[in-house]
Amino acid sequence: MVKLAAFPKCFMDQLCVDHSMTLFEWIDMASSLNVDGLEFYSGFVDTLHPSALEKVRRALAEKSLEMPMLCYSPNFTIPDAARRKEEVAKENAMIDLTAYFGGKYCRILSGQSYPEVSRKEGVQWVVSCIRESLEYAAKREVVLIMENHYKDNYWPYPEFAQKREIFLEIVDQIDSPWFGVNFDPSNAIVAGEDPLVLLEAVKHKVVTMHASDRYLESGSLEDLKAHAGNLGYASNLKHGVIGKGLNNYDKIFSILSEVGFHGWVSIEDGVNGMEELRQSVAFLQPKLKKYFH
Repeated sequence: MVKLAAFPKCFMDQLCVDHSMTLFEWIDMASSLNVDGLEFYSGFVDTLHPSALEKVRRALAEKSLEMPMLCYSPNFTIPDAARRKEEVAKENAMIDLTAYFGGKYCRILSGQSYPEVSRKEGVQWVVSCIRESLEYAAKREVVLIMENHYKDNYWPYPEFAQKREIFLEIVDQIDSPWFGVNFDPSNAIVAGEDPLVLLEAVKHKVVTMHASDRYLESGSLEDLKAHAGNLGYASNLKHGVIGKGLNNYDKIFSILSEVGFHGWVSIEDGVNGMEELRQSVAFLQPKLKKYFH
């Protein structure tokens, strides 16, 4: 059975930067959504002390919500080897955090696209770091999910594996039951690529998915392709309610249904507030029932 989670894209700064919203407030707000769980981001917690985490776990349980997947952004393309080791240790700590909340999936990325790092050495470093964390993830029975990512909210540079060819070069070198793909169709669009082409290439490895949508406020997809790889997001590409943007969700879910997808779909949208999240839930729930039940 495919379950639906929500991610507070609209409240990231409030939760992670200025702390004007607490995680408990978000859990309370999200309990009014028709979802099964809440995807967490590593920045939602400022301590890994068990007593603090236990309060969060109880708050989730009181609202009958799961924490199925943790969104984390390791940076495995740092040229300094010692610092890459530190990034592996941080990823492992997030694997522990995922397991603490009873989650099964922890995100893993490549890292930032530093101008001085070549494709060859970057891929080599990323694959090596992922394999190190995989050994730890297996012990904790947590699946590492590699996302076709565009850019972490708090990174200056875009994702190293933003382009499909680099993403696939990395993913195809990892063969483990504790590794899979977190497919995000909108990130492919932001990168100036066709999300369905990427999905066809990784459909047998997809274990979780980010549901989001984008629309062009101005210009064309060709303009977007010209921007891909630059710092920051293209100004003409906007978040929107899921089902009202450029993504073909019937096609996406049809492809995933055909290969037996049974993981979590997490709504990573609603940047304009709770009402958009509600509309996205209302769009997705009947689609999930149609394709996966």
